[in-house]
Amino acid sequence: MPGWLTYSAHEQFVAPARSAPQIWRLLLGLAVAAVVYLVLNQMLFRTLYRTLGDDGGTALFTALQTGATPLAMYILLLSFGFMIMGAGVAARIVHRRPALSLLGPPRLALRQFRSVIWMMFVVGAVIWLLPPWDMGAPLQPNMPLGRWLMLLPLSLVAVLVQVSAEEIFFRGYVQQQLAARFKSPLMWMVLPAVLFGLGHYLPGSAGANAGLIALWAAFFGILMADLTARAGTLGPAIAVHFINNISAILIVSMPDDLSGLALYLSPFSMDDTEALRAWLPVDFALMLVSWLAARLAIRR
Repeated sequence: MPGWLTYSAHEQFVAPARSAPQIWRLLLGLAVAAVVYLVLNQMLFRTLYRTLGDDGGTALFTALQTGATPLAMYILLLSFGFMIMGAGVAARIVHRRPALSLLGPPRLALRQFRSVIWMMFVVGAVIWLLPPWDMGAPLQPNMPLGRWLMLLPLSLVAVLVQVSAEEIFFRGYVQQQLAARFKSPLMWMVLPAVLFGLGHYLPGSAGANAGLIALWAAFFGILMADLTARAGTLGPAIAVHFINNISAILIVSMPDDLSGLALYLSPFSMDDTEALRAWLPVDFALMLVSWLAARLAIRR
């Protein structure tokens, strides 16, 4: 393996998965995680529908399709907690290891999370001072500032649950189990990223931009896999993902997708081919800067 792809900390991160690295266990674990996630989601939505009645349940179901209201967004984001439960159950039952091992050493993960969060704040402050200072057109107000601030504490918790779930499942469970079976980063780094990208392939919402958005997500997954391998915990990846989604969900959101908690709306929608493709290179650059800054933070 080339020197720049030597991940010594990754060995400690993967070690708990080596006792049961068989591929059939991974496939079974994925099935178990999916069943737990889907069953718990079904129970939640049935309970909500019965509680709200036919009219209220139908209205909520409609809002959940696009995340157009704060309540819909809280339900969507917090329901990702079931993904954490699914991964934890798979680790415990199928692989006979603690669910907490999906994070890496907890204290180190928390310390690295804090370091990267502070670095992201510094990077964010610098970026706000640099061009481009807008998105090609004025942002559209979506929520009064006072209400947004009132909702912010719970909104931050909801986003943290969502990003933690994705990192625990893709960069924790799947990456650990593949790395326990295969030495090549092409398997344990790229394959989970491809799955992550496919999960963000939404032609119904993004239209012709669906492929580019999925590619963006897959590239983000590769960078987070690299960061996790260098850190030996999920702390840095969760931190970068957290700040990214705060920006995309709580500060400036697309008008047609997951906008219920955003302070502002972007001047273009997810299926606006010309505008989104003009902005994506900037977004890719910001992603790379965040990854490099996080690497610097965990080396200090």
